Amino acid sequence: MRVILMTGKGGVGKTSVAAATGLRCAECGHKTLVLSTDPAHSLADSFDMELGHEPKQVRPNLWGAELDALMELEGNWGAVKRYITQVLQARGLDGVQAEELAILPGMDEIFGLVRMKRHYDESDFDVLIIDSAPTGTALRLLSLPEVGGWYMRRFYKPFQGVSAALRPLVEPLFKPIAGFSLPDNEVMDAPFEFYEQIEALEKVLTDNTQTSVRLVMNPEKMVIKESLRAHAYLSLYNVATDMVVANRVIPDVVNDPFFERWKANQEVYKKEIYDNFHPLPIKEAPLFSEEMCGLAALDRLKEILYGDEDPSQVYYKENTIKIVQEDGQYSLDLYLPGIPKEQIQLNKTGDELNVRIGNHRRNLVLPQALAALNPTGAKMEEDYLKIKFS
Repeated sequence: MRVILMTGKGGVGKTSVAAATGLRCAECGHKTLVLSTDPAHSLADSFDMELGHEPKQVRPNLWGAELDALMELEGNWGAVKRYITQVLQARGLDGVQAEELAILPGMDEIFGLVRMKRHYDESDFDVLIIDSAPTGTALRLLSLPEVGGWYMRRFYKPFQGVSAALRPLVEPLFKPIAGFSLPDNEVMDAPFEFYEQIEALEKVLTDNTQTSVRLVMNPEKMVIKESLRAHAYLSLYNVATDMVVANRVIPDVVNDPFFERWKANQEVYKKEIYDNFHPLPIKEAPLFSEEMCGLAALDRLKEILYGDEDPSQVYYKENTIKIVQEDGQYSLDLYLPGIPKEQIQLNKTGDELNVRIGNHRRNLVLPQALAALNPTGAKMEEDYLKIKFS
């Protein structure tokens, strides 16, 4: 299955680009699903038709769906939700409040991953296009396999074993005092089963032959800056970007003096996009005179973006991690475009290399060839952070 994730700063038009890409993929004969995982859904508005949690046919070969976190919660996390509700009710909250608070922050991102994995396993579609949340939330979604694995290995599995051993001894004393039972095996197993699904999905997300991110942006200073950071963070998580879409470019036919300065600024920022994201292919889409709402409008956007091309192709195979051996010395090369070396923090513990950039952190499990060595230096060279080991 081909997986394409559309992301970008909120309001740049990524939903319209995702929907137009789906239309063209379907035209090319690919059975295509456009799935919105953004809590503030707008995919139904883009197609101008009602969509729900389950795929609904939009056109021949094209389906659309909007993730319902509550339905995914009940289907995949029901036992945990009921247990958390029981605990909250025992602490004095009424039924409605307890039900609402049982949905923990960040669960919609987790369910977005689980939904992706389910469609991948079922293989009902040839192309899966994810209309993801704005950039920050999307990056948290993509980092979940890495972060979840770290916590599961170090904390959850040991705690699960201790809990199973102590439960028969502690339960008779615990329930009369607390007012609720200790979690049973079904509740304790659910998070680890979730983690196993997410860990398996990581192999799909980091395979640049079948999964790509497409960054949608407008030619504006703040949007470009955020997109550059997003590109670097995606590389940190070994997720490849294969295209940039510069959206809402004011067309040349607009000669109104009101837009003169806007057009001049956009020319400067378009050059920045081409310079900063090279060698990624960059497509431009104009600012239309009407809303991108409905199939007729999306058809126009689709023609401008892709023409006769098949959007399901991999436009650029980005290599985000390389291990190089030269003159008897190893180096680990991380593709971190646009990130100054002074913003990067490195720390090696055992067979793991911890890389931190701002609020984003990744623990790289090193191959055996590097695990026994010590990092001796690092430098930025052609957007790669080259970490030497000896």
